[in-house]
Amino acid sequence: MSFYKIHCIQDSYCRAMASVLLIGLLVVGSGPGPVWAQVSEKNSKASTVDSYEKLKTFSEILSLLEANYVEKVDANDLVDGAIRGMLKTLDPHTSYLPPEAFTQMKVETSGRFGGLGIEITIRKGILTVVAPIEDTPAFKAGVKAGDRIIKIEDESTLDMTLSDAVERLRGKIDTEVSITIFREGMEEPLEVTLVRANIQVKSVKSKIYEGSIGYVRIRSFTKTTSRDLDKVLGEFREKSVKKLVLDLRNNPGGLLNQAVEVSDRFLKPENLIVYTQGRTEEQNMRFTTHDRVQRVSYPMIILVNSGSASASEIVAGALQDSNRAIILGTQTFGKGSVQTIIPLSDGSALRLTTARYYTPSGRVIQENGIVPDIVVEAPVVSAKTRNGNEGKSDEGVNKEKVKMRKFLREKDLKKHLKGKKSFGEEESKPKDEKKSVEEIKKEELMASLREDLEKDIQLKEAIGLLKGWSVMSKVFGGNSAKN
Repeated sequence: MSFYKIHCIQDSYCRAMASVLLIGLLVVGSGPGPVWAQVSEKNSKASTVDSYEKLKTFSEILSLLEANYVEKVDANDLVDGAIRGMLKTLDPHTSYLPPEAFTQMKVETSGRFGGLGIEITIRKGILTVVAPIEDTPAFKAGVKAGDRIIKIEDESTLDMTLSDAVERLRGKIDTEVSITIFREGMEEPLEVTLVRANIQVKSVKSKIYEGSIGYVRIRSFTKTTSRDLDKVLGEFREKSVKKLVLDLRNNPGGLLNQAVEVSDRFLKPENLIVYTQGRTEEQNMRFTTHDRVQRVSYPMIILVNSGSASASEIVAGALQDSNRAIILGTQTFGKGSVQTIIPLSDGSALRLTTARYYTPSGRVIQENGIVPDIVVEAPVVSAKTRNGNEGKSDEGVNKEKVKMRKFLREKDLKKHLKGKKSFGEEESKPKDEKKSVEEIKKEELMASLREDLEKDIQLKEAIGLLKGWSVMSKVFGGNSAKN
């Protein structure tokens, strides 16, 4: 039997990384084999006989339904329903893809598709958002990682499979779909109407903080991620970046080979990145670094949260196990299983969970996720707070004044006393008050970067740690040498 094998580490869409495999087994020998082999063969035959007996029962029930059910039934619908029911006894990522759904999945592997921009999974029997994708309808509407989707239009998602949910959420571009979500802390569910859009994800974004701290955000692992990352790292070299923040928050995953390629940029040669283990030898794989890339070795902090899943967990786990980066944020989602897509004869396909991912030290990612070295919870911001000062009391206003004072210094006060330079420093001449266009743009950029940090406590913490890195290394390194 030949089939396509696609390692999918992103739930709602799998990107093609396929290789045609031909599976066969030929046993040659003379005389009776070992006792364990004979027992195994007998058990296998017994299991096959039991399966055929059950299939006979299934055939009888199908025949009875066709002949005697109160209304006329479609045998194809009954068989499809039976297949879905069978797969529901397994994990939520194993599913049946009818011909239409399989065709749609192959279209999505191109990286362009119509949808809402959310990664979803079934968690504890409930349809749950893994992460919204930035600049998509779901993200703009305020959908968050961990939100539970309890209705799509007016239909309950309680007994809905993952593939059924994905099929209902997608549709033609510019058409509407309403979802009802429940979030921890909500008094009642919230209905949100979204307009489907053409989802094109820009994989990598970058900035530079404090003049020498590079910031890279990877939104998802697409076929261009490692190439885009190389461009950013090249720009960082030209601008003398000395430290790095890699932001994998709300990254739902993507291509396995891209997770390996990204990890490779930061690890030593011949370093294990991730490995898989399944029931068969073909599912046991190891992925290591190679010598074909230009690496960076400066200090790193990786930001993660509950929306970091699959490929992003592989990267965080590999660099954490190798003591290459500090992981900061909150525990990740815990999606660490391998799905294999097997096309079937009628144009449909089976998405089958075949293995689990493990970090270099042997930690299983599935269900456990990656626990940060430094836990920093992101503050919960209410809708009223986001929209301004609505409903603020005098006490709230006073608290804001106290907060603002943290950013004020003596020099910011009216008519403050001018200071003098320290011994040995020359008095600087007063600058011409007129600023150039370049100076104005630079000041605007710096103000924007400072605003980023005030809005994002986890990023602010990471930048603060990296700012003090060289100082701590100098102090503790010097003390170590003396001791």
